[in-house]
Amino acid sequence: MNDVTLRKKIAQVAADSSRIVVTKHAVARMRRRKVNLPQVLHVLRKGFVVESAHLNIKGNWQCTLEAHTAGDTVRVAVALVSEPQGLVIVITVMN
Repeated sequence: MNDVTLRKKIAQVAADSSRIVVTKHAVARMRRRKVNLPQVLHVLRKGFVVESAHLNIKGNWQCTLEAHTAGDTVRVAVALVSEPQGLVIVITVMN
């Protein structure tokens, strides 16, 4: 899968916020870095790829997306789980 295809699929799945899972690690980083959930959602839906698409150790496609939102540049490491229904897993958040 290439960067463009993965970005589009992530945005498509993230359009339904019930299909987004934020890990405990990501929540802790969001608090530490003062990044809120609407900012993360904006990155998932509108961001561009800054770390290329690759298969992670769990066999899911992963990349890092970045967008400028609410005066901050926010990066989100994210994995796309295709089975069974398609989920977006937020791994960590950086600014």
